[in-house]
Amino acid sequence: MAQVLEFKLPDLGEGLTEAEIVRWLVEVGDVVAVDQPVVEVETAKAMVDVPCPYGGVVTARFGAEGTELPVGAPLLTVAVGEPADGRPAGDAGPAESEGARGRAPATEGSGNVLVGYGTAEAPARRRRVRPAETTPATPTANGRVRTAEPVAAQARTPGAVEGPVPVISPLVRRLARQNGLDLREMTGSGPEGLILRADVEYALRAAAAQGRTGATADEPRTRADRTGATAPAAGASGVTRVPLKGIRGTVADKLSRSRTEIPDATCWVDADATELMRTRAAMNAAGGPKISVIALLARICTAALARFPELNSSVDTEAREIVRYGEVHLGFAAQTDRGLVVPVVRDAHTRDAESLTAEFARLTGAARSGALTPAELTGGTFTLNNYGVFGVDGSTPIINHPEAAMLGVGRIVPKPWVHEGELAVRQVVQLALTFDHRVCDGGTAGGFLRYVADCVEQPAVLLRTL
Repeated sequence: MAQVLEFKLPDLGEGLTEAEIVRWLVEVGDVVAVDQPVVEVETAKAMVDVPCPYGGVVTARFGAEGTELPVGAPLLTVAVGEPADGRPAGDAGPAESEGARGRAPATEGSGNVLVGYGTAEAPARRRRVRPAETTPATPTANGRVRTAEPVAAQARTPGAVEGPVPVISPLVRRLARQNGLDLREMTGSGPEGLILRADVEYALRAAAAQGRTGATADEPRTRADRTGATAPAAGASGVTRVPLKGIRGTVADKLSRSRTEIPDATCWVDADATELMRTRAAMNAAGGPKISVIALLARICTAALARFPELNSSVDTEAREIVRYGEVHLGFAAQTDRGLVVPVVRDAHTRDAESLTAEFARLTGAARSGALTPAELTGGTFTLNNYGVFGVDGSTPIINHPEAAMLGVGRIVPKPWVHEGELAVRQVVQLALTFDHRVCDGGTAGGFLRYVADCVEQPAVLLRTL
């Protein structure tokens, strides 16, 4: 007898609380195996393929592509097992489905590794869930079984007050509650009438325009109320609103927190990189794997941090302590189609230029394909930002919170330069260091940057200090 089981968005680790559906990998009516990936989601950290811990027939999906779901929200339902009368899983009659819901799965779990969703635990410990009501399934021409969408997700008429409110996100509920909106009087624009945050914000703007919002004078209401200015409404001529979510939302939060919490200062210097480029050319001409410029700069950074460990640190604001790290986990900025990410090279201080080149290439490829894991995006102690690849000479780096410093590197270009007392054309680069003024003073920051510049100008300096 088939059992209809509900699979919810599991805890994806790293404190992540929500994910956006990027692409469904299965359709309603498809037969799935245990641990088969069923949906591709994007979190604030990376792209993740979510495997289903149940094997059976997909009877319903929750959320269209582009929908953002919180952890614990239903993803899909699966009909597990086969009825005694030989019908395919998912084609059980209403009475059979109702009776099956109260029983635990007949098979053992898969033991998949998503945080908080280990399916190999004892059945008695699994939390049994009651899925939404479904209408009977009907076979398709190709023999697969397709069922209707859950009754609870069908379209609702405006002003309906019966049944559950079609809201998944607790943020949407809170926003409506703070502004005195009755969600039962709204019709959502999301899949199956789901009320989204955009629907609530639209209702608030409409209510504000008519002077009848339910918020009190002491409560924040709309953006115009808070700022005293009227922001252009979405849909107005030439106005586009882009949600700050996913990776871009996380970057926005970290940059804002960095600027808010860290009293940063920046110093910079121009350096003659001609000898560094000659050294790289000689290394690559000797055969073997090619060495990248960023790998040489990373090697210089790790040597500089060994001399100035104050910058390989963070500040514990609650304990009022500076935390210095013995290992250098070097982050580097990588631009992708989904926004800026900062992969981390673990134990960079133990790697040579060849190993660093290979790891930079691997992490950059994973970043562009969306395959970085949360562990590869966290735990950095210092960041190297090569914005010279964008064709710019200089910038003011923003520290990657909670780190204490970031080194920015501009493009290396021919410029007039006084070399050995004469004017010459040399390969010049601008180096900029932004540092947390709580962890050190200008003397330390200047010493670090000067050492980096000396190694760029005379790579032999690095060999003397190894």
